[in-house]
Amino acid sequence: MLIWGTKGYLYQLAMMTLVCGNCGNPAAHGLRKHVTKFTLFFIPLFPVSTKYRTQCTFCGMEQQIVKEQAEQLLAMAAGPQPGQQPQQPGQQPQAQAGQMQGQAPGQNPYQQ
Repeated sequence: MLIWGTKGYLYQLAMMTLVCGNCGNPAAHGLRKHVTKFTLFFIPLFPVSTKYRTQCTFCGMEQQIVKEQAEQLLAMAAGPQPGQQPQQPGQQPQAQAGQMQGQAPGQNPYQQ
């Protein structure tokens, strides 16, 4: 007799401030990775599927994104890497991690 099935794992990758596409509010968004693994005798063996999602903490809307978008958001949350060229003002992504609308890049919102 074989006992097999699947089991889901949820990983919180990052929390960042983005402008929500649903409610339009700058709010914290959780970036999550959901991995489904094949199990044999309750032992997880290999991943069957991997999905990435963001969820707005203000309105609760959850949106599935592709792996490339998740990697971009993780890179934005980590900050600029040494040797990386800064982006031109016209080339900035619509929502940057840790920044709200109207805030200049690199400006600390708590400084006076």
